[in-house]
Amino acid sequence: MTADDASTAPPDGSTPPVRVRGIYTTAITRLLREREFEVVQASEPIRDRFDAAFPSEPAAVAVETTRDRQGVAVSGEPDAVDAVASELEDLAIDTFRWEAVVPKGAVFDGEVIEVDGGSGAVVNLGDDRRGYLRYEDVDGYVDSGNRYRVQVREPAPPWDDDRPLVAPNLEVGGGLVTLSRARSGVSAAVSGERGTELVGMTDLLSVDVPDGWGVRWQRAARDADLEAMGTALERASERARAIEDDLDGVDESEDPRRLAAPEATAWLWFGRESRFALDDLRRAVETTIPGHHRTKAADRAASAAVDFAEAVVDPADDGDDREFPFAAVSRQFGPQRGDRIALGHGKPDGRLITLGRGEVTDWDSAGNVTLERSMRGGGTYDALEVPKEDGDVAVTKLREGRWWYPTTYRDSSGETKGTYVNVCTPVELFPDCARYVDLYVDVIRRPDGSVEIVDRDELEEAVADGLVSEPLAEKARGVANAVERALSK
Repeated sequence: MTADDASTAPPDGSTPPVRVRGIYTTAITRLLREREFEVVQASEPIRDRFDAAFPSEPAAVAVETTRDRQGVAVSGEPDAVDAVASELEDLAIDTFRWEAVVPKGAVFDGEVIEVDGGSGAVVNLGDDRRGYLRYEDVDGYVDSGNRYRVQVREPAPPWDDDRPLVAPNLEVGGGLVTLSRARSGVSAAVSGERGTELVGMTDLLSVDVPDGWGVRWQRAARDADLEAMGTALERASERARAIEDDLDGVDESEDPRRLAAPEATAWLWFGRESRFALDDLRRAVETTIPGHHRTKAADRAASAAVDFAEAVVDPADDGDDREFPFAAVSRQFGPQRGDRIALGHGKPDGRLITLGRGEVTDWDSAGNVTLERSMRGGGTYDALEVPKEDGDVAVTKLREGRWWYPTTYRDSSGETKGTYVNVCTPVELFPDCARYVDLYVDVIRRPDGSVEIVDRDELEEAVADGLVSEPLAEKARGVANAVERALSK
C-alpha cells in the first residue's frame, strides 16, 4: 500500500474536507465554503460566526497560519493539498505559492552535521535539504556524524530562516487522532470525563491498529461521534501501514535521503492586496475593520487590539470603502521615527533577503516612511556602476501600499551617486521590517541624470519559470514604465 491508497480525499472527485486554523481562518473558511469544500473540526468562534454546524470528521488537508503570520501552510494528502492551494493562490495578484521540498510527515535518513550549545542540532537530509533536531527529542548524547531516521514535524516556509523541525520517531494523524511509535496503549489530550470516554470508546471501534503504534485522541475529538472516531482511526491506521510498507527492508543509507512522503505541503505567501482580499471575505461573515489581516500580520499583540476595535464598531459603519488606519496601527505597534527596521526583500522563488537595517528618520500619518542606512565601502551599486565607499548613506523612501520605492545613494559630502527604484508587490510597513516581493524589473537614474529600466530579462525568465504570473508581470512592466517617465521629466 502506498500513502495515496490511504487518501482521505473523496474517490468521486468532489472537494476534500479541510481543517483551518490561525488568523486567516474566518476568511479562508468563507472562501472554501463558497467553492463547496467541506470545512471540518471548526472552532467554536467559527461555528458561531457562520451559524452553521461543521462536522467533527477527519480532514484530508490542514491549512495553518505560519508563525510569522505572513501566509499559510497547506498540508495533507497530495491531491487534496493541490485542490486547496489552487483556490488560495488565485486570491489576489500578489499571492505566491511554492511546494515544500521538506513536507510535513516526510521520513528521512539523516546525519547530524552541526551541533551547538543551544537546544538542537542541524541534520543533513540529503539533496541540500536541512532539518533541525531538538536534543529533548533524542535519547542520549547528540554529536556530529550521528545518524537518525527522522520525520518532519513542522515544515518551514521558504522565506523563513528556521529549518524544518524533525524528530526520531514516527507519527501519523493530526486533527482527531494521532498514532505514534513513541507511545503505547490509548490516551487522550482531553481532560475529565470526556477524555475517559474517548479512551473507553476506542475498544468499540473494531479498528485494527498496527502493532507498535500508540493511539492518542486529540482535543478536536471532543465533539466527534463514534462513526467519525472510527473513520479517523481507520484512516490513521492505513497511513501508518503505508509508511511501514515504504520503510520495510530499507536499511539506514550511507547517504542521507528521503524514504517516504505520505503528505505534501504547499506554502502560500500573502501580499498586501491578498490580505485586503481576505478582509473582504471575512467582512461577509463578521464585522471587519479595514486592514484587519494586515494589522494582525504586523504583530502578535495586534490581535487583541483588532478584536476589541471590531467589538465596538457599529456594524452599519463596517465597509470596504474605508481606508486602512495606518497612522493608528503604526503609532501603536511601529514603525515610528527613531525605530530601526529592515528591508525584507522577498524573491518570487520564496527566499527572503534582508537588505540591511536602517533608522526611520521621517514618518507621517499617510504611510510615508524614510529609512537611512550607513553603507560600507567595497564593490559597486547594482546597475548604477558607481563605487560603494565608506561614509555613503542610502536614503530609502517607503510608502505603505505602493508598488515601488526609491533608494538614493549619497556620498559623505551629500553628493548624489544615483537613485535605484525597486519595483515590487505593494509595500507593507511592519514594526520590524518593510515587506514585499521583488519583481526583478527596476528603474535607475544615474548621476548624469540618465534614466533606464533594467533587468527586464530577469522578469521574463521568472514568468517563463512560473515564478511570476503574467498579470503580475504586466503590472510590474506598467509600474516601471510609469516610474521611468516620472524620473525622466
